[in-house]
This record gives sequence, structure tokens and C-alpha cells, in this order.
Amino acid sequence: MNAPRSEKIFAALETFRIELPSWGFANTGTRFGKFIQPAAATTTEEKFSDAGQVHFLTGVCPTVALHVLWDCPDGVESTDEIQRFASRYGVTPGSINPNLFQDQEYKYGSFGNPDPSIRKRALESIKESVAIARRLNSRDISLWFADGSNYPGTANMRQRKRWFEEALQESHGELSPDQRMLIEYKPFEPAFYHTDIADWGMALLLARAAGPQAKVLVDTGHHYASQNIEQIVAWLLSENMLGGFHFNDRRYADDDLTMGSIDPYQVFRIFHEIRFFEWESGQRADIAYMIDQSHNLKGKIESMIQTVTMAQQLFAKAVLVDAKKLAAAQKNCNLLEAESLLQEAFATDVRPAIQEWRDSKGLPKDPMEAFRQSGYLERITRERAAKNAHKVTSYV
Repeated sequence: MNAPRSEKIFAALETFRIELPSWGFANTGTRFGKFIQPAAATTTEEKFSDAGQVHFLTGVCPTVALHVLWDCPDGVESTDEIQRFASRYGVTPGSINPNLFQDQEYKYGSFGNPDPSIRKRALESIKESVAIARRLNSRDISLWFADGSNYPGTANMRQRKRWFEEALQESHGELSPDQRMLIEYKPFEPAFYHTDIADWGMALLLARAAGPQAKVLVDTGHHYASQNIEQIVAWLLSENMLGGFHFNDRRYADDDLTMGSIDPYQVFRIFHEIRFFEWESGQRADIAYMIDQSHNLKGKIESMIQTVTMAQQLFAKAVLVDAKKLAAAQKNCNLLEAESLLQEAFATDVRPAIQEWRDSKGLPKDPMEAFRQSGYLERITRERAAKNAHKVTSYV
């Protein structure tokens, strides 16, 4: 690879950071159950330890997304302990993710529940999440709602929309000036007839109704098959409403597979749209990148390292698209040249340049091999195997 291209990759990697999900290190499963892994994290401290290992080896994952119900069981009182974990393991708290779908009270929804007492409980939960984020110096509160219905005629969709607007506005009023509210969407599951926030347009309208510190969060698995996600990205960028990503891959529905395992070209195209927007606008897009994956069969830490290294590669490839030439080709309707600029960048082997960048930072050139040689997996397997052996594996 020639020097100018390597320099572009080096410059891009200096800015690229991607957040790790705490729950990605724990035993997770599907609607049908879960397969227990002997090395899976069983406590919040173990999640921080594992995330610290990934960051130590890759250098680009300094923050950990926290799930309030699972990581902050004592609410705001949990923050002192979490700060100790952050100091001990070299990674800091990232986005705060409330849980408004697991408790039995949310059987018929949270913000969209017909029962005003349950809507109030959900609102108090969001307010507590904002307070937790403030105590931990976390900027983003990521909101995903399972609210919806399974059968026609069983829910007043317009009324539920109004309840969401009211609750999100009140939640927005709790934010500090430097905090953001990210609203996520999903077309189906667990609700199968209608979901209250089913697509990016609904999330956009609700974010605007909530207030100026609300943006849209895109989960790459939360779309119908073959949907053009990069077009959604382009539109949200043009409206200054794209706040963040939850990256994963999918084959059928919200599969939460390892990033790039099914369609790496799609993630490349998403990164390209962001980089092209930055080139045209002359400003850096303020987007939070995060991994949101469920590894039932793959090793937890290995799959995170695999994802992070893939993310770096796809981001680096997107940097190699010649934006000036592309703009000219688009203006002249030169279809072959425009498409070829993307295809050639995607086909470029950027791994040598990334390895050079890692070496310049004192990082291992091959993070996966370094992890395998570290002995960390063997140690935590010995320490956690007995605890994981007692995990309940019944169907849910």
C-alpha cells in the first residue's frame, strides 16, 4: 500500500472508537434458552475485567455500555462500585441502557401501557438512568422499547404515540446540558403485530418531539430483510439526527451475529456514507459506535476481539474512497467509475496498515493471537466454571 493511503488509514484509526456492551460478556441466549459458557462473566466486575482485556489488546474500546437492571441493580447507589471497577480495569462507563421490558409489569408495555401507574414507573426508571449516567459522567442514555401489540385491534396506536411523546419530553427535561437521549427503533419482536417505535421515521419524530438533545440510534439488526440501511444513515445525517449505532450482523431477523460475518460490504457502505458526509460538510459527525451482539456459541471475548478488528478494517476501507473523484463521477452520472471507487476501496487489503498502526501504539499486531497466548481465558475459565455450571438453563 502506498504511503498516502497508509497515512489516511493511520489518521482515521486515531479517531475510531467503538464501545463494548457489558452484556456481551455474560451468558445470553434466545427466546428458547441459552447455552452456558464456563468463561462467561457472572458479575459486573467480571464484565469490566473482560472488556478491559479487549481494550488492552485493541486500544480502541475505552468505554463499556451498561445495562441498568443487570449492572446497576441498586440504582444510583451502584455507581461507586462501578467507578472502582473502571479504575481497576482501565475502561470507563459508556452509554446507560435502561430496561423497560423484562419486569412483569411491562407485559403490556412501558411508556405505551394503558395503566398510568406503569407508565409512571417506566418514567421514573428513565429518570433514574439519567441520574446514574450523570454520576458516571456518561453522555448517552440509549432507549429501546419493546412496546407494541400482537393482534389487530388490541391497542390504540395513536394514543400510545401521545403517551410516548409526553414521557420522552419529560425524560428529556432530566438531561444535563452535555447529555443525549438516543432513541432506538425495531420493526418487530417481541411485539409481532405493531411496535410503537417501528422504524427510523417514527424514532426521528419522537426524538424531535422529545427535545434538541434527542437523536436516533440505528441498530443494524433492527430492519427488514434487504433494507437499505445506508440510505437511512444518509437521511439522518442530512437532518443532523443520527446519534449512534448498535453494530451486529443478521441473516434473517435480529440475529445479533458477529459484525461483518454475513454482509461486511453493508457496514463498509454505512461507514462510507458517514465519511462522505464529513467530506462534503467539512465537519466530523458526532456518532457513538457501539457493539450489540449476542454470542450463544462463540467465545465471548474472542468474538468481541473479532468484531473490533473487523470494524477497524471496514472503517479503514471506507477511508480509502476518493471522495473528490466520487463527487465528480456522481455529478457526471459516470456510474461505472462511481461504483468502482467503492468496490476498489472495499477490495483493498488494509490489514498491513492497521498492523503498522497497532505497532506504533505498542499494541499487538494480532490481538486475537495475543489473547490466545495471554493465559487470560484459561484463568477465568478456572475461576468461573463452577459458578456458570450452576446457571439455570431451562427454556424461557
